[in-house]
Amino acid sequence: MASKNRHWIWTLILVITIIACITVLTVHYKNWVKTSPDHIRLLSGFYMETVQYSDLDSVIFVERIPPMIRLNGFSALEKEKGIFQEFKDSLTDKKIHVFVDNISQPKIKLVYKDSIKLYFNLKDSLETDILFSQLQQKIVQTGMVPN
Repeated sequence: MASKNRHWIWTLILVITIIACITVLTVHYKNWVKTSPDHIRLLSGFYMETVQYSDLDSVIFVERIPPMIRLNGFSALEKEKGIFQEFKDSLTDKKIHVFVDNISQPKIKLVYKDSIKLYFNLKDSLETDILFSQLQQKIVQTGMVPN
């Protein structure tokens, strides 16, 4: 009879584990983008990057992201998220943040603070186009010439 009372601990651990897994899956499901008057914030699960508009060097559309080494992150179906490093730049410590919700659609490549790169897109290509236009306007407003 006493052995039946011990199973509630394992049941509780199992329920907490399932809830944690569902939560992590939900926050990685899509990119959460918040634009403010002075910065853009990208959030996808554990990964968050804030870019000041004044730090932007260029904003361009790219069809494909270059071959890279994954330092941490994941790829699943059409998603590619995490921190990467370019093959040709493996001797330095430059990290590239990738927040791609749909790998088959064009991605926005942000270069800021002279050499930091960030690739991202949204699930809906129309929203990506609108965000790209907004970022292009911010570069013009800050007086930077797009590369």
